[in-house]
Amino acid sequence: MNFDPSSLLKNFGAGELRALVETMVLAADADGEFTDDERQQLVASIQGLAKGTEHESALSGEALARLMGSIEQRLASDGRAKRIAVIKDRLVGEGAHQAALGLAIVVTAADGIVRTSERELLFDLAEAFEIDQDTAADMVRQITRG
Repeated sequence: MNFDPSSLLKNFGAGELRALVETMVLAADADGEFTDDERQQLVASIQGLAKGTEHESALSGEALARLMGSIEQRLASDGRAKRIAVIKDRLVGEGAHQAALGLAIVVTAADGIVRTSERELLFDLAEAFEIDQDTAADMVRQITRG
């Protein structure tokens, strides 16, 4: 499956954009190990997603580092369930929800293995986004094979 959510960015405002980045950070942190290598890979993925869009400057360099730091602090203080609820509120529509879930799948599969804790996050996101479990499982299979 060729998964490219970048076309959605042209219609996204700051809140929706932050929600996508937060989804990716949640996914990177799902296994409890957010190493420097994973962080660098996540930053590169986010920058690639934003490349050529009006959001490119907001998602690069120090601006992106501050955004990710803020997201990580909120995750630590609020917990995953509350952050997922915030993400759901910021993303409107099936396309945005599927894009966020797809990005989470891409991040969790980046090392070639989707661990149990990562799979649990993916299904928590799918439930919050009202994406049925079969559809979510199909997305995992298609994106990880693609």
